[in-house]
Amino acid sequence: MTIGGWVVFAAIALFIAGTGFVISIDCFASKAGVTLTVLVCAILIVALLLGMLWFFNNTASGQRALIDQKSNLNNGLERTVTVYTADGEVIAQYTGVIDIEVNDGGYVKFDFEGKRYIYYNCFIESIAEIE
Repeated sequence: MTIGGWVVFAAIALFIAGTGFVISIDCFASKAGVTLTVLVCAILIVALLLGMLWFFNNTASGQRALIDQKSNLNNGLERTVTVYTADGEVIAQYTGVIDIEVNDGGYVKFDFEGKRYIYYNCFIESIAEIE
């Protein structure tokens, strides 16, 4: 699960636990009521955890989120980047750990082996090793 996923899980789990605590205060007269409240909260938190783990491990968007986080934490992914002109000629090709910046400005920017590369008005093919 991603770091953001763990933060969301913790926030929702704390909300469930807090709500359960408030409800159990009203049920202190009955030991069975407190036990039931704690049991329901525990089941909800476990179900939330299992659902989020399923999402990140079994859906395409969840797996992409994990790969994006891995790229951010490792300063890129092992990939081959090929730069083409508009008519299909290869300008350059780079292989190694590369993190490509996403933008809408008509250019591609990335750092490779201590140098920054910016290509304007070109076509980029990026093939990453994601295991």
